[in-house]
Amino acid sequence: MRLVLIFAILASGVFGGTVAAQTKEAVFAGGCFWCLEGPFDALPGVMETEAGYTGGQISNPTYEQVSSGTSGHIEAMRVVYDPEQVDFEKLLNVFWRNIDPLDAGGQFCDRGPQYRSAVFFADAAEESAAQASKARLEEAHGFTIATEILPRSEFYPAEEYHQDYYKKNPLRYHFYRQGCGRDQRLRQLWGAEAKVKP
Repeated sequence: MRLVLIFAILASGVFGGTVAAQTKEAVFAGGCFWCLEGPFDALPGVMETEAGYTGGQISNPTYEQVSSGTSGHIEAMRVVYDPEQVDFEKLLNVFWRNIDPLDAGGQFCDRGPQYRSAVFFADAAEESAAQASKARLEEAHGFTIATEILPRSEFYPAEEYHQDYYKKNPLRYHFYRQGCGRDQRLRQLWGAEAKVKP
């Protein structure tokens, strides 16, 4: 009984302890997943990011299966965040400024359905927030946005060599990103709002 009471007191934070913050997850697709990881990692309140695949019919797909464009999966980024520090709206803001939302055929130099952009919602509140965010951008910028807003489905982590690629292979990542024209197009679309680092 005494041990139970001690654990209850510690869990409540009476002695200065804190209960671990409850985290939430969001999933976004914006072309090559290497290029979405850095911007989300840099956002205060984001605890973890993970490159992966979602939206298709194959369980545990490989990069080769997804990159063929026949699996139905999209390259995507899972973002784990602390909702007390950052909200879904802020994640959406970072997402939009890191993609070309006008392109229905892929993203930048990566072409095909496996590279299309999408917001995956977990519930009605996220769907509503995504739709409202999209509508505001269309009105403010005169855009016709091609980015899909889809219900979340099973997320499969990508192979280890894809995780934190921009950190593990900074030179190759830089050449890929520049060669793909990603930052140039982001600046063209968003101007000073463009999120081009890292």
